[in-house]
Amino acid sequence: MNRLRGFALALGLFLSAAGASAAGPALDVSQPGSDGLSLTSHFEVLEDSSGALKLAEVLSPRQAGLFKPSTGNGQALGFSYTKSAVWLRLQLANPGDQALERLIEISYPLLAEVDVYLPDPAGLYRVTETGFARPFAARPHPSRFYVIPLALPAKSEQTVYLRLKTPNSLNVPARLWSPEAHARHERAGYVTQGIYFGLVLAITLYNLMLFLALRDLSFLLYVAFAASVATALATFTGLGAEYLWGDLPAWTVVGVNVPSSIAAVALLLFTRRVLDTSLLLPRLDKALRLMVVVNLLCVPMLVFFFQRFAPLFVVLNSLTALLLLLVGVMGAIKRHRSAYYFVAAFVVILLAVVLTHLRNLGLLPTNVLTSEGTQFGSAIEMLLLSFALADRYNTLRREKARAQREALRVQGELVNELRASEQSLESRVAARTAELELLNRKLAAMSTTDGLTGIANRRQFDTQLLSEWTRALRLHQPLALALIDVDFFKKFNDRYGHQAGDDCLRRVAHALASTVCREGDLVARYGGEEFVFIAPASDTAAALQLARRVSAAVRELAIPHADSPSGVLTLSIGVASCVPHPDQQTHSLLAAADRALYRAKEQGRDQVQSGEVEP
Repeated sequence: MNRLRGFALALGLFLSAAGASAAGPALDVSQPGSDGLSLTSHFEVLEDSSGALKLAEVLSPRQAGLFKPSTGNGQALGFSYTKSAVWLRLQLANPGDQALERLIEISYPLLAEVDVYLPDPAGLYRVTETGFARPFAARPHPSRFYVIPLALPAKSEQTVYLRLKTPNSLNVPARLWSPEAHARHERAGYVTQGIYFGLVLAITLYNLMLFLALRDLSFLLYVAFAASVATALATFTGLGAEYLWGDLPAWTVVGVNVPSSIAAVALLLFTRRVLDTSLLLPRLDKALRLMVVVNLLCVPMLVFFFQRFAPLFVVLNSLTALLLLLVGVMGAIKRHRSAYYFVAAFVVILLAVVLTHLRNLGLLPTNVLTSEGTQFGSAIEMLLLSFALADRYNTLRREKARAQREALRVQGELVNELRASEQSLESRVAARTAELELLNRKLAAMSTTDGLTGIANRRQFDTQLLSEWTRALRLHQPLALALIDVDFFKKFNDRYGHQAGDDCLRRVAHALASTVCREGDLVARYGGEEFVFIAPASDTAAALQLARRVSAAVRELAIPHADSPSGVLTLSIGVASCVPHPDQQTHSLLAAADRALYRAKEQGRDQVQSGEVEP
């Protein structure tokens, strides 16, 4: 039986080779060149609409005669979105006296099934199965692309068959390489990808830090846009499957379009904020809001109905890009500064896409600029949009400064008018002066009060400490001070969120103020999660007792803290007291309390420690 199968396959190979030879000469693989050799125009194509043909059927005379010469002359064969399986036939020849090793590379990671049938010395075919639907470890060459080694004996010809199928757009950018040239090309490709993704990571982290510092939603939208674009390109370039998520075929199917949809949503919202379209371009702003909804709806459609919806998504994505470009142009016409960056960003990315398409059509040579142009263009686009964001921030800052100067000018004019008023207006001037004094007192209170907790801030603490130090020095009385730190507050913030963290600080501040309540005592927020209190006329023992009451008061709040060993929020407190000496300064008392606080943390937290003031 095996002999009959071998005979049938060998006969099919003979008939197929005869048909292939009739279609055209075999491709000479002896000199593929340093940039490889595009195989697009050398393929013969058979589209299997049923997707069920096997190699034995393809080798039969009836099917072999249905292969048609490739009509493509660029860098890739394109079949758009199709449910068919595509068979490619390639006739190769080695006219030389030495056996050759060559590599066929298909540089499109979104192919689910790539089956390559190579003839062996016995005249039978062996199959190499790869594609993102198969395990990455099974690839004959570990690469983000599909690379298939083949050996050609001296003075021989052989016919290679490829079967391709995917739910994505079916593109076949295939090239023939010598092993040495491919190694150089592959290294250069990975270096280029490393530069691109490193740049995107740096831009994303930088703007994330700005968001955390400024709390401006525009920076967070930009981060979402950049991260989504990077995710889509990681899928499209195959780096995601190779280094990040591994064998996840379901993600690879949607891994370009779903992040693209999310990036579109983020960019639409970003555009509305940065260009102030609700005021500058109200009609186009309605279109932007509509496209936000449309792109959000695209996500579930792509996840659950990918093959049907993907062609429509390409159209919607193109309409989104055109709308954003139109908004940028109209904003530039209205002389909005940030719009110039938008227009420049979209011109760059469109130019990069055009260069890539011209390269795929064979009208431009293959080089770093044309093969990786889309990524370079997207990186420049991100930089320009980041500049737009920075420009917007600077503009807002200048407008705020201008408004403050205008307010000062108006206030100055008001004072001058009041001074120049007649005697009959003295009562009104007095009333206005009283109002201004009240406002100044409020401003003074605000300048010495912590806005979050309502207790004294660092500025008032420094002033009060110097005053109490001077008084204690004059009266030869002790002065006590305690530094307080909320234990594991960063973990509390990370787990429960910044809003819960702010509420926690307010409750701690209230407990401190309720406990340290003698006349002359002061409770202040020292910074972040650190608090401090001053206790005049208190020695170390009295200060320790007061600190323990503070610690107990906070414990009684029973604020849950899952990342604390005790399960609730606790304090670490460092206490120091001294009778000031003329040769000493206030910082010696602070330093002693700080050392004690450090010792409390070092010994397990949730405790009170005292420190000695150095002479």
